[in-house]
Amino acid sequence: MTVEDFDYFLPEELIAQTPLKQRDASRLLVLDKETGTVEHKYFGDIIDYLEPGDTLVLNNTKVLPARLIGQKEDTGAVIEILLLKNIENDDWECLVKPARRIKLGTIVSFGDGLLKAECIKEEEEGIRYFRLLYTGILYEILDQLGTMPLPPYIHEKLEDQSRYQTVYAKEVGSAAAPTAGLHFTEELLEKISAKGIQLAYVTLHVGLGTFRPVSVEKIEDHHMHSEYYEMSDDVAELLNATKKMGKRIISVGTTSTRTLETIVSKYGKFRESRGWTDIFIYPGYEFKAIDSLITNFHLPKSTLVMLVSALAGRENILKAYSIAVEEEYRFFSFGDAMIIK
Repeated sequence: MTVEDFDYFLPEELIAQTPLKQRDASRLLVLDKETGTVEHKYFGDIIDYLEPGDTLVLNNTKVLPARLIGQKEDTGAVIEILLLKNIENDDWECLVKPARRIKLGTIVSFGDGLLKAECIKEEEEGIRYFRLLYTGILYEILDQLGTMPLPPYIHEKLEDQSRYQTVYAKEVGSAAAPTAGLHFTEELLEKISAKGIQLAYVTLHVGLGTFRPVSVEKIEDHHMHSEYYEMSDDVAELLNATKKMGKRIISVGTTSTRTLETIVSKYGKFRESRGWTDIFIYPGYEFKAIDSLITNFHLPKSTLVMLVSALAGRENILKAYSIAVEEEYRFFSFGDAMIIK
């Protein structure tokens, strides 16, 4: 299969630039993966597609205000750094613009020296490793100096930074939001629980894979960037019990999906675990963990379109996306949602 097999036409005006006032007021396209039939609902109706005994799995990662604008200490040149992944202690993998200006030993200063970053390793494709130098608590400094790393297709300023976090965000470490979860409100989650649907939380810190396009022609040649994940013993027990009872596991977002599929592929069942995953799911993949998926509409030719195509079938997905364009759904991070049932 080639990257072009996962392309589709999208008018630029359908790319959502700002979140809706009410999280669960977004539209919901319901896709039956067996028949390819489509229904049009609103996200608040999601509860009608969940049954007592089902388990809804959500990614509780929290986005860092990881976009920093600073100056090279030697020349004063303006440098943008996006913190992608905490390697160990204060060493971070970062995406840098312009990367050509950053060499081994280069120091970038932020906030009049409140935070400094020294380059300790050079990589390709704009990647550099930095050691962060500061006094105090890093996350408090980032709250003061950093901004939310919105995707490049969003050009409007985000007035309320909390709208790029899920209402259940807890574990700090993501370079991007798990956007399928942005539609949930605390009230909707309470209603879902009251219906007898279990809520389970896993963690996957979203990294460079979100920002990196597929640059090869054959998708089999693409290599995913690794991202850190965690699952607790309690969640593993709940998910195994859900499977045993013949109930469904509904994943909220592709990040939750990749976490669940990584663990079951590795161990044959759910179990307490943590580590790094570079799982790449595309058509031909046999799903072992999830039964249904709640997700947003993804970029043409992206690994995320390939993942949903693996679950619902490429033709079903491209047809559903075409209908969504005709019906003027809102696309991408702040856009509308889909449930593949």
